[in-house]
Amino acid sequence: MKRLLALAGWLPLAAFAETGYYLVSVYDVEGQASIDYKYWNAHYKNSRNVASPEIGVGYGVNSRWYTELTAQWIQVDGRRTRHTGLEWQNDFLLTQGQFDVDVALHTLVERARRRERGYFLEVGPVLQTYVWRTQLNLNLFLQREFDNGLRNETELAYQWQVRQRWLPGLAFGAQGFGERRAHSRRAGPALFGEAGRFKYEAAYLFGRNSGRTANSFTLRVQYFF
Repeated sequence: MKRLLALAGWLPLAAFAETGYYLVSVYDVEGQASIDYKYWNAHYKNSRNVASPEIGVGYGVNSRWYTELTAQWIQVDGRRTRHTGLEWQNDFLLTQGQFDVDVALHTLVERARRRERGYFLEVGPVLQTYVWRTQLNLNLFLQREFDNGLRNETELAYQWQVRQRWLPGLAFGAQGFGERRAHSRRAGPALFGEAGRFKYEAAYLFGRNSGRTANSFTLRVQYFF
């Protein structure tokens, strides 16, 4: 789990959730397995840089249920890479095109490698619709940490995305993320693409993490088989 207490002074705890950097978009991948590589970094003014590579294995159990198990690491200033824990994500499609807005339920549990760090829970709705060739997303998640010896409070996090088809297999748009209690908000341009069995997306985000200015780069590459 990315919420390492030792790094709390360098990056807000709420911003460590991977969903603070990658938009959750649920779709039908029944019977497909995938290798899912994610990477984000955050560059702070006059402070340390923090990054996190992740590797996961996902599977479309049926047309409505997607599950993924992910291992996570964290780096400070490009070195001192440490394994931080495991994450289990389960997303459930509640509608499949019968309404103007598709709705899904997103759930995520993170377990730290060191048991005394506790675990983290995230749950909430995923909303997606189309206006002609433009895809619109809005997600609202409740997040909370448990059993780590700290006074924990429930956090409200949000995600949004505008994605416009450009060429076959290529789209552009913008993404935004934020956490209310942490006074965090970041947004920026994004690029999306498909090539054979690969899907990828990348974004560069500008904004603030817990009141501090930070620029972030995110990358996600999935291989389906």
